[in-house]
Amino acid sequence: MRKESELSLKMKATAIAPASIALIKYWGKRDDRLRLPLNPSVSMNLSACLTTTTVEFATGHRHDQVEMIGEEISEKEIARVKDHLNWIRKLGKSRLSAKVVTKNSFPKSSGIASSASGFAALTVAATAALGLRLPERKLSTMARIGSGSACRSIPDGFVEWKEGNTTGSSFAYSLYPPDWWDICDLLLIVSPGGKKVSSTAGMAEAWTSPFFEARLENIKDRIKKVKKALKQKNFILLGETTEEEAVNLHAVMMTQKPPLFYWNEGTMEIILAVCEWRNQGLPVYFTIDAGPNVHLITEGKNEKEVRGRIRSLKNVKDAIVNKPAKGAVLAENHLF
Repeated sequence: MRKESELSLKMKATAIAPASIALIKYWGKRDDRLRLPLNPSVSMNLSACLTTTTVEFATGHRHDQVEMIGEEISEKEIARVKDHLNWIRKLGKSRLSAKVVTKNSFPKSSGIASSASGFAALTVAATAALGLRLPERKLSTMARIGSGSACRSIPDGFVEWKEGNTTGSSFAYSLYPPDWWDICDLLLIVSPGGKKVSSTAGMAEAWTSPFFEARLENIKDRIKKVKKALKQKNFILLGETTEEEAVNLHAVMMTQKPPLFYWNEGTMEIILAVCEWRNQGLPVYFTIDAGPNVHLITEGKNEKEVRGRIRSLKNVKDAIVNKPAKGAVLAENHLF
C-alpha cells in the first residue's frame, strides 16, 4: 500500500455552525490547555449568527492556508486554527496540509461568540473531510479544545455544557430542540469592531475579583432556575435569571485587576431602555456576553413590539433577529 504522501488525494467538507447566547455564562477555567470551565453553562443557538467553513485536505497543499471572507484574520487567530488542525490530523492519522476558508454572517471578535461558531464549524468540517464519523459528544469535546464555548455550538437548540474535570467529561448536549419554545433573541449591535481585550485574556484574571468566589457558589442555583424556566416555559423566570446572570458576570469583570469594561454608551442606553419598557408592561430582558453588544430576549409574540421600540435607540447600528437554531451541520455548497 502506498503512503499517503504518494497518493493524489483531495478531501473536502463544509460545515455551518451557529453562535450562541449564553443564558448562564462561562467565565474562568480550571485547565487552560484543555479549556475546562470552572462552572457549567446554558445557552441558546442563534439562527442568524452563523459561521460557514470549508476545509480541504490535499496533497497539492504544501502548508496550511487559512482565509476569512470579508474580514481580516490575525496571525494569532491563524495559529489557533492551525493548532486545531494539527490535533484533528493526529486523530485522523493524516499528514496532509489543509486549505481553510471561512465566513461569518455577523461581526467577529465583538463579543458575539464568533470563536465558538468558528471552531465548531472547523471541527465538523475538518473531521468530515478526513472521513472521521464521530458522535456528537466527541465533536463537542473536540470543538471545546479550539474554543471553550464552541462545544455548545455542536448540539441543537437549548444546550447545557457540563464543566467536567477531564477532557472527556466536559461536553455539551441538547436540553431541548429549537422548536421547543418560541423565544426571540434580538442582537443589538452598538460596536461592530473587534474588542481590545479577548475573552481568553480577560478570563485569565477572573480570580482577582473579590466577587468571583461568590459567583461560583451561586451559579449552580441559577442553572437550576434556567433549566426549570425552560422546562416550564416560564418566561419571567427565564428573563429575570438571565439578566441577573449577565449583571453578575460583568460585576466580576469590572472588579478584576485590571478592571475590564466592555460596556459603552450604547450598552447603557439599551439597558436603561429595556428596564423602562418592562416597567411599562413589555416582557423583555437583556443579556450581554464579553463585549458591548446587547441581546434582548423576548417571546415570539412580543417580537414585533420590541423591534418597533428598538428604532428609538440612537446608538444601535444594526439589529439581528434570531430564533433558537440547530447546532453544527454539514453543508453541500463549498466556499471554494
